[in-house]
Amino acid sequence: MNIPEHPTLIRRMLDHRLRLMRAQGPLLIASLVEIAHSCGKPGCACQEGKKHLGWYLTFKEKGKTRTVYVPQDLESEVRAWVQEHKRLRALGQEISQLAVAHIRSHVRAKRRRAGRT
Repeated sequence: MNIPEHPTLIRRMLDHRLRLMRAQGPLLIASLVEIAHSCGKPGCACQEGKKHLGWYLTFKEKGKTRTVYVPQDLESEVRAWVQEHKRLRALGQEISQLAVAHIRSHVRAKRRRAGRT
């Protein structure tokens, strides 16, 4: 992210990202992964290497990794929830960078003003 040096521009960017920070729906702090597995039925195509594909959600719960099967009809909805978390996490990092830049630019501007008077 390109951060300007002028305090007003930094503040404008910061305010804009704070407005975007509102969640647009549910969010999941998890990963959506596609896993191929064999069912174990004799004569099934998965025994010959054509494995069954399924979507699973992995997340941490009390320090342990948990996995939950995601039905096919919910896959797109769950994917959107995971993406919403990623969007908000990235936005939070940008807000943090802009806040630090705002503090630094404020100090520089204050020193500049003090030297002129």
